Amino acid sequence: MASIENNIWTAIKAKGRGNIFFSSDFTAYGEVKAVGKSLERLTAKGNIVRLARGIYTYPEIDTILGLGILMPSIEQIAETIARRDKARIVPTGIYAMNKLGISTQVPMNVVYLTDGAPRKVSLGSGRSIQFKYTTPKNLSFTNPLAMLVTFALKEVGRDNMTEDITKQIKSVLQKESKENILADEALMPAWIRTFTRRAYE
Repeated sequence: MASIENNIWTAIKAKGRGNIFFSSDFTAYGEVKAVGKSLERLTAKGNIVRLARGIYTYPEIDTILGLGILMPSIEQIAETIARRDKARIVPTGIYAMNKLGISTQVPMNVVYLTDGAPRKVSLGSGRSIQFKYTTPKNLSFTNPLAMLVTFALKEVGRDNMTEDITKQIKSVLQKESKENILADEALMPAWIRTFTRRAYE
């Protein structure tokens, strides 16, 4: 048993700190149960941190400010899951608004739309990541910012657009070229398309 644990620990260290991995990454090292037990022991020793069921990290350690263990962000965890599942994801709702600086609220339950399998990943302390299935068309944006703006504005709603929100989104959009953003305008609802075009006037 120790050898499975040693092999896994060597593989984890080789990838370096800050890496997020799954128990399924180590199926070549032994039976599922034995792999699970090894990861449990490495967690108990404080070598790795369990983020959710079957998901772990070899955490970064902050030595400069003395903050100790630095946990990966919800976004990093979600993106790692999406990469594994070869799925596309986009943040929705309050989280999309937060990423654009329209809202300072960080939701406990972050919702992503995905063209992969729907599921909920519990991260403990009431936090979770939820993947909701959507048609691939909704995720076929070529520009990530155009996609983020579209989903954030859908959450805000046409009737709730304040001057502050308008200003904030315009300043974010202007960092990206008009051509890149408007390449995706066919995927935007009509009012968001109009808003986006005006942002460049």
